[in-house]
Amino acid sequence: MLLCFCSYSLVGKAQEQQQPVAKAPMRVVSKDTIVISRPQPSAPIAANLPATPPERKPVPLAGHKTYFGAMNDYVNTYVTKYLTAHNKTLSVVQTRSEKHFSLIEEILANHNIPKELKYLAVIESALNNKAVSRAGAVGPWQLMAPTARMMGLHVNSKRDDRTDWVKATTAAAKYLSILYDQLNDWLLVVAAYNSGPTPVLRAMQKTGSNSFWDIKKYLPRETQGHVLAFIATASIFENMSRFIGQQLPADFDPERHGKPVPAEKPRFTPEELSNMAIVRIKDPISLDFMAQELGIDKKLLYDWNDDYELFLTGTYAEPQYSLRLPKEKLEKFLEKKTYITTRSKKILDEIAL
Repeated sequence: MLLCFCSYSLVGKAQEQQQPVAKAPMRVVSKDTIVISRPQPSAPIAANLPATPPERKPVPLAGHKTYFGAMNDYVNTYVTKYLTAHNKTLSVVQTRSEKHFSLIEEILANHNIPKELKYLAVIESALNNKAVSRAGAVGPWQLMAPTARMMGLHVNSKRDDRTDWVKATTAAAKYLSILYDQLNDWLLVVAAYNSGPTPVLRAMQKTGSNSFWDIKKYLPRETQGHVLAFIATASIFENMSRFIGQQLPADFDPERHGKPVPAEKPRFTPEELSNMAIVRIKDPISLDFMAQELGIDKKLLYDWNDDYELFLTGTYAEPQYSLRLPKEKLEKFLEKKTYITTRSKKILDEIAL
C-alpha cells in the first residue's frame, strides 16, 4: 500500500468531498449541498475581442517567504521531514510521473491552472487511475460520483469516466477552477478539494480570514494533512527532485534546494537525552492538554516532539508515534494515558468542528 499519497491510505478521503462551489450567486442548502445559479451575460462579447484568462496567483512552495511569512521555517522543516519519511514512495511516483505528467500539465494549462496542481493527483492516488477510496472516490483525481457527473463525466454501472486520464483530469481541472474562483487561494482550493467547500467556508467565516494558516485548526485533521502533504510534494518534485530516492545529507535545507549549509547541532543534548522517556502511542493526543494535565512545560514538549504534526495530520510514516516526555512524568502519564487519550479525542474533534 502506498503510504500518504493515496486518499485510500493514510490521508483518506473525506465523506463530504467535492460538492462544487461557484462564484456568486451561490446558495448553501445544507452541509452537503450547494446550489449554483449560472447568470446569463448581460451583453454578447464582441467576436473580435480575444478571451483573456483571469490572472491567478502562483502556487506557494517551500521557501516562498512572502507567502508563508512567519510559517516559512515551519514549512521548511515539515518538507524535510516529509521527504525523509516518504522518500521511497516518492521514488515510485516519480517513475510513474514520466508517463502522466505531460498530459496532466497540458490539460491544466488549457484551463489556466498552474502546473503545480498536478501534484494533487499524486496526493490523491499516487497516479493510480484504478484507485478507489473507502468513501467511493475513484480514479487518479479521486472524484466522487456526484462531482464527476456535475463536471460532465459518465458514472454508471457500465461506464466510469473517472478512470480515464483525459476525461478525469479535464473534470478535475473544471472543478479546481470553480473552487479557485470562489476561494482565490490555491491552498484553500486543495483544502476544499479534500473536505468539500463547506468546512473551508465555515472556517473562513469563523476566523474572518482567508489565510490557510489562520483557518487551519478549524479544518478536519485529514484536510490539514492533505494541504501540508501537497505543499511538501509540490516543493520536493519542483525544487528537490534530485534527492528523491536518495539519502538526504545531514545539512539538507529545502530553501536552498539541497545545497550544503553549515552542519546543525545535534537534535537533542546529552542532558536532554538523559532526562527523556519515550512512549509509543497509536492515537493522537492534544499536547496542550497533556502539558496542562501532567504539569509539563509546553515549549519543551513541542521542541522534543517537533515532528508530531506529521502524526497528528495522518502523514507520519509509521502507524505509531514515539512520544518524548520528561522521565519524571512517565509514571503519571501511564496512569492517566487512557483519560488523556479519550479527552484529547474530544478536544481535537471539537477544534475541527
